[in-house]
Amino acid sequence: MAGPAAAGRRRRRRGPVCCGSLLLPALLVSWAACQAPPVPAAEAPWDGADLSVERRFVPESCPRAVRPGDFVRYHYLGAFPDGTRFDSSYDRGSTFNVFVGKGQLIAGMDKALVGMCVNERRFVKIPPKLAYGSEGVSGVIPPNAVLHFDVLLIDLWNSEDEVQVQTYFKPEKCPRTVQVSDFVRYHYNGTFLDGTLFDSSHNRMRTYDTYVGIGWLIPGMDQGLLGMCVGEKRIITIPPFLAYGEEGDGKEIPGQASLVFDVVLLDLHNPKDGITIENQHVPESCERRSQTGDFLRYHYNGTLLDGTLFDSSYSRNHTYDTYVGKGYVIAGMDEGLLGVCTGEKRRIIIPPHLGYGEEGRGKIPGSAVLVFDIHVVDFHNPADSVSITVNYKPSNCTVLSKKGDYLKYHYNASLLDGTLLDSTHSLGKTYNIVLGSGQVVVGMDMGLQDMCVGERRTVVIPPHLGYGEDGVEGEVPGSAVLVFDIELLELVSGLPEGYMFVWNGEVSPNLFEEIDQNHDGEVLLEESCCLQLSGCGPTEQHEMPSSVLTSQRGKIKILFSLCLALSSPSLFSFLLIFSLVFTATSVLAEKKRAFISLENE
Repeated sequence: MAGPAAAGRRRRRRGPVCCGSLLLPALLVSWAACQAPPVPAAEAPWDGADLSVERRFVPESCPRAVRPGDFVRYHYLGAFPDGTRFDSSYDRGSTFNVFVGKGQLIAGMDKALVGMCVNERRFVKIPPKLAYGSEGVSGVIPPNAVLHFDVLLIDLWNSEDEVQVQTYFKPEKCPRTVQVSDFVRYHYNGTFLDGTLFDSSHNRMRTYDTYVGIGWLIPGMDQGLLGMCVGEKRIITIPPFLAYGEEGDGKEIPGQASLVFDVVLLDLHNPKDGITIENQHVPESCERRSQTGDFLRYHYNGTLLDGTLFDSSYSRNHTYDTYVGKGYVIAGMDEGLLGVCTGEKRRIIIPPHLGYGEEGRGKIPGSAVLVFDIHVVDFHNPADSVSITVNYKPSNCTVLSKKGDYLKYHYNASLLDGTLLDSTHSLGKTYNIVLGSGQVVVGMDMGLQDMCVGERRTVVIPPHLGYGEDGVEGEVPGSAVLVFDIELLELVSGLPEGYMFVWNGEVSPNLFEEIDQNHDGEVLLEESCCLQLSGCGPTEQHEMPSSVLTSQRGKIKILFSLCLALSSPSLFSFLLIFSLVFTATSVLAEKKRAFISLENE
């Protein structure tokens, strides 16, 4: 028959050509068939004589496998070969907890669990002889029943286990480690051995704060925290007999559960700790160190022990200004600021009982160790006076400056840390004042006393003799100590104490008699020598104060008092004007009224 034969011939042609020349639609199918991997031979059917174990899931990491004598916690589904379920730990909401290899399980399950990893899943077929045999379990397992178990291992430990510590990060610097009775602050994630999270301090956004080694923690955590550095991260695995034991915690942690804590240590101190001072920079010249009662200006960065910044004076662009040793700052800072030099940088580590205690403040959590990196800008004492250092004095130094003298001088003004505030050199002109007239701060009036022309000196002025607590906005900080480097260039002598000026010109020989209206040889207050001054108004009359004008042997001294109602020009200018317009026979003066005292010699 041609048909079957033809068909036979066609089959013979194609038979030896697996990927030969075929029509295009069949080409890809043939190619895929040629490339497919060989199909494994089917597993031999289970004969029911022995245990069958199928590993359906094995985790990548299996640091430990079940051995006889281990205690395990696992979930399971128990069913007959037809799929009828006879038991399930999931239905009870609790794992099955048991020792392996101690006869607490049917023989098949004792064997099936050996070698399992936590999170491994196995499908187990157990013949009757390794299960409940010919008797079965009344009402549950019939005689000679084959049992199927789908098992998931949750937990594994041994009664000989100890706390396991695995450090996965450790800081390069570790000046101190946790010891018994230390107080620590740490964050943690708490999981079971299978990775299930049961608690986390991160979720609460609050550290766990506790003493170590005095029974405030489970024994395993007490052990696991010992030797840690601040900043260290470690995993602490705790067997149940060093954790919450057979009963669990009654909440999230079941009985007989191994616990895994992923811990990062943030803080560490001991109640017996004092402050710790680390000098970072001490100036070569340190003429004075801070003492109790001094007033300090300093910059700082405030961090927690793990480096978290909680405050900085630099960010406010303003120093922190305070008295030391008087309780204006926390006790640890009061102590840490003693003995510093201007310009010194130091780190002050303050335990919480000398800081903000258990309650904390603002961004500072309770029981936190504080770290302050400080830079001392200046300090003084309210009892300080002006400090004068003469840097150069000419050999001819006989005429010394005094109150009332007219001075011209150059200066550089700076803060105690060297920050330049002002300079007459940069302005290209001198600073000119009448000494003691209130044209400069009190400290400068004091610092310019008893100088001679050409002398150079450094004048240090405490703030209570300078610009005080307020300073000068944008120029001089409040409570700042000022340093002036001064050179006196010119001095015009002023008047003797108690005189506004001395008249050296010609005087009328009858001037005294002209003033002495009752001719009794004295000029008294009652005689009211009134001088009409153009500066006081066209008709205003001013009485003399209680000074007495006397005449002694022809020497005439004329004492004038200022017209307080006027905003007068400078004293020096006034004296020049007055000397031009005053005559021996006239007692009129420009913009001032005066007393005249005569001494006849």
